[in-house]
Amino acid sequence: MENTSLFKVEEMANANVKMIIKEVKEILTEKGYNAVNQIVGYLMSGDPGYISNYKGAREKITSIDRAECLSFILKEYLK
Repeated sequence: MENTSLFKVEEMANANVKMIIKEVKEILTEKGYNAVNQIVGYLMSGDPGYISNYKGAREKITSIDRAECLSFILKEYLK
């Protein structure tokens, strides 16, 4: 190994946030909820009760910081 590898923490964090949001959306949709409404309710209020416990969705979404999640979503939207 002669070359230096770059480790981009922000890119990895963004990939993690994206993966979690997608997984939670799919779980909520599978359960019959309007995933967008439920996720927005959680992000706005901080109340994890908006997210079902089904398949660990609540644990997944609460594992990331809400501000980080909102920042990621806004950056993606404004690209």
